[in-house]
Amino acid sequence: MSRVFFRKELEGVATFWRIHRRDGVTLGFTSHDRDLWFNGIMHRAAPGMLPSAIRLTADLSPDSAEVKGVLGHDSITEADMLEGRFDGAKVRIGAVDWENLDHAILYNGTIGEVSHDAGAFSAQLRSAKADLEADFIPRTSPTCRARFCGKGCTLPAERFTHEARVVAFDADNNTVRFDVSDPALFVEGEVRFLSGEQAGIRMVVTGASSDGLLLDVPVSAKLEMGTRAVLREGCDHTLATCAERFGNPVNFQGEPFLPGNDLLARYPTAR
Repeated sequence: MSRVFFRKELEGVATFWRIHRRDGVTLGFTSHDRDLWFNGIMHRAAPGMLPSAIRLTADLSPDSAEVKGVLGHDSITEADMLEGRFDGAKVRIGAVDWENLDHAILYNGTIGEVSHDAGAFSAQLRSAKADLEADFIPRTSPTCRARFCGKGCTLPAERFTHEARVVAFDADNNTVRFDVSDPALFVEGEVRFLSGEQAGIRMVVTGASSDGLLLDVPVSAKLEMGTRAVLREGCDHTLATCAERFGNPVNFQGEPFLPGNDLLARYPTAR
């Protein structure tokens, strides 16, 4: 927009934040003393949330910002942060005129490291330019570097995605049993509940047994029988699995037979 803020000595300007979580939830906040509605989003008054100085650069170095605040709003809880609901969430920070709702985005980024202590939280924000730090030159590895059903793998995600229901769970051992025929197929895969208080949270399957799937996120003790979930099969990224189970060795993104650095330390031995 063409609005230039702070041209006058006195202006009705407040700061606003938008948090777009990966589970589809969007939260809006403003430093104004009342809620503001614009762009189809209700920005709740949260004067306890304060952004530090936002540094914007014209070169390729990442822009920096940080948000500190108090866990006083119902939409931001310590439990949600511990469950990872805000990990990787997109953040928009801007200025808004609370009289005519003119606004401008000053910062785009994602939530990085989140720390909390005594009811307060501090979130490090990563700017969009941080993606330029990624090394796009592939490195050699004995296992496949491609994400299962992602770019390079080429396998269709729909083929290995299943909807299932909870038939039993053990909150103490953090296992959940679903109505699937072979739980071992989902090791290193993903689980995402479609209802309940943990709906939308991505959980990684770290193991499987007759008791169910072992998840990397603590399971809520309020999980109900029959809760629907989406399960994605897993892959151990080895050539044998890629060839025998998926029939996809032509797209294997690894070098399982390339000698490693230990080749230099080998020496002949008598037989």
